[in-house]
Amino acid sequence: MEKTNNLAEFYQDKFNWVPENLMKEWRHFNVFELDPFIGSRAKPTPYRRRDFYKITLVKGQGRIHYANKMVEVNKQAVIFSNPMIPYKWESLENLSSGYFCIFNQGFFEQFGQINKYSIYQPNGNAVFELRDESYAHFTSLFKRMLEEIGSDYIHKYDVLRNLTFEMIHSALKLEPANASKHSPNTANQRISTLFLELLERQFPIEENHPTIQIKNASEFANQLSVHVNHLNRAVKETTQKTTTQIIADRLMQEAKVMLKFSEWNISEIAFALGFNEVSYFNHFFKKNTGLSPLKYRNSV
Repeated sequence: MEKTNNLAEFYQDKFNWVPENLMKEWRHFNVFELDPFIGSRAKPTPYRRRDFYKITLVKGQGRIHYANKMVEVNKQAVIFSNPMIPYKWESLENLSSGYFCIFNQGFFEQFGQINKYSIYQPNGNAVFELRDESYAHFTSLFKRMLEEIGSDYIHKYDVLRNLTFEMIHSALKLEPANASKHSPNTANQRISTLFLELLERQFPIEENHPTIQIKNASEFANQLSVHVNHLNRAVKETTQKTTTQIIADRLMQEAKVMLKFSEWNISEIAFALGFNEVSYFNHFFKKNTGLSPLKYRNSV
C-alpha cells in the first residue's frame, strides 16, 4: 500500500508549489475548479489514502474506486472523500467540468464533529448521483466558495465552513434514511458508535501503522470499559449485525484493498490484520469469498 498522501504532497503533485506556512497551520481549507485536472490534461492518480477531506463535484462519466468498491458515475455526482478510505479516479478524460474543496480535521475543530456524519462513516454512502437541479445547487455552493475564498472578508472561513455543512446536509437529504443512521440518541447507540470509531481507528494498514491491536469483541469491550455482553447487545440493536460480524467485515474490506493494491505478501497481510498463522487468514478469507487470498489477488 502506498503511504498516505498529505496536504503538502497534494499541492506539490497538483501545482508544483506548496502554500506558505501550510505545515504550521492546524486549520486548512481551499477550493478549486476541476477543469485543469480533467480531459486531455488529466493525470493518472494512484489508489491511496489522503490525510485530508475532499468534496468533489463532477459532470460527465467516470469511475471512482472507493475502499474495495468501484462506482460508476454516468452523468454527474458529488463525492465525499475522507482520510480513512483510499480512493482514486479513472476515466478523468471523460469528465467535462466540476469543482472540489479540500480541508483538514482542524478546520472544523470546535465547530462540530464532521466525521460523525454518515457520509464519513465506514459503511456510509459517499457517492451521490445527482439530478440536474441538485447539480445546479451544488454548483452554486462551489461558486460561492470560490468567491468567498478570494475575498478580503475577515470572517470568510466561517462562511466557508457553513457552505461545507450545507453541502453535507444537501447530500444527506438525498437519502433521508441515512441522515440519522449514526446519531447517538441512546446509550446503546453511543456504545455502538464508540465501538465503530475504535475499530476504524486501527486502519489504514501501512508502513507507519503496520498491524491492528484490538481483534475481538472482548478486547473492544475492555477498551470501552463495558461488559462484552453489553457491547454485543448494543451493537446488535443499532446495526442489526453482531460485533464479530462487523469486525470480520472490516477485516475483509481491508484485506481486499491490501491484496489488490499493496505489494505485501500474503503472510505480511495476515500478520497485519491480526492473524497469528497465515493458514487462519487463508481459511477466514476463503470462508467469506470462496477464494483463497492468492486466487483473489490474481483475479483482480
